[in-house]
Amino acid sequence: MSKSTIYTRTGDKGTTSLVDGSRVAKDSLRVEAYGTIDEANSWVGRALAGVADPVLCSPLTFLQHRLYNCSSNVAVPPGADGVVPTKISAEDVAYLEACIDRFEQRSGPMKCFVLPGGTEEAGRLHVARTVCRRAERRLMALGGAEEVDPQVLMFINRASDVLFAAARYANATLGDGDVPWDKDLPEPT
Repeated sequence: MSKSTIYTRTGDKGTTSLVDGSRVAKDSLRVEAYGTIDEANSWVGRALAGVADPVLCSPLTFLQHRLYNCSSNVAVPPGADGVVPTKISAEDVAYLEACIDRFEQRSGPMKCFVLPGGTEEAGRLHVARTVCRRAERRLMALGGAEEVDPQVLMFINRASDVLFAAARYANATLGDGDVPWDKDLPEPT
């Protein structure tokens, strides 16, 4: 019987390998950061699985691949010998900004604070957005202790913005538009 490539048993004592082969605790800031990016990517995949609109599919597919690049980048510690981190480019960030502009053309300007909900597609995109925001916070915590690629930080920030704009677009095209926040909503009867 051949050995599985899924389990290695090397992490059974609470450590994991970074891209350069060094071992760190599974709850280290670096592992927490790239793990949260991976979680955001999984939620983007879940959102994408329920979307048929090509206007959403193409940007979300691009986003998934670049989020993987971000995880790969963060998994390389500063000063790793012989390992070149996967790069995120200014063009990657600009592409997300162009997507946000396209989504906003369809959904229109925001007129109120928006609740995370509406259509099922929008709800999934909002979950992905909030996990992406958490990934950004994890990257900031890591950046307080070690170097973090500023392009990755910018990309993750825009990723959450594009997911918000995509959720608004989904509500505009598949539902009744934004779900406005009503701070004075009366109790249901």
